[in-house]
Amino acid sequence: MTERLSPGDTAPAFTLTSAEGGTVSLADFSGQQVIIYFYPKASTPGCTTQACDFRDSLESLNAAGYQVLGVSPDPVSDLKRFADEEGLSFPLLSDEDHAVAEAYGAWGEKKNYGKLYEGLIRSTVVVDADGAVTLAQYNVKATGHVARLRKELAA
Repeated sequence: MTERLSPGDTAPAFTLTSAEGGTVSLADFSGQQVIIYFYPKASTPGCTTQACDFRDSLESLNAAGYQVLGVSPDPVSDLKRFADEEGLSFPLLSDEDHAVAEAYGAWGEKKNYGKLYEGLIRSTVVVDADGAVTLAQYNVKATGHVARLRKELAA
């Protein structure tokens, strides 16, 4: 199992391909606060609920000074379709080799219907303007997560 991040840790640097085809790096957001959320699979019910919650809360999160990045192991083509279908206006990033998820502690052992397997653990990491982790949440529930996060961040 990969090491989980804690408040005060330096957020691991990354550059990933976005649904739009360009690249997005954590360094692009230097001096800004960033919410990085890891989700298992685009266009599945839970991930759609969570993504739409972020979409619907984006204005208040942005107003509170937060940028939102969604990261999944999906290929870019799936992310593009997901963003288009759901009207998602924040970057969705493809982490097909799950290296970034591993660096953030969001990849590991999961249990589904009694079977153990390796996969993406639904997680959210908040990074401050200096690149330090201020909040790291693992095994979050898709439903209601964004509302709880907004409350914790006073956004």
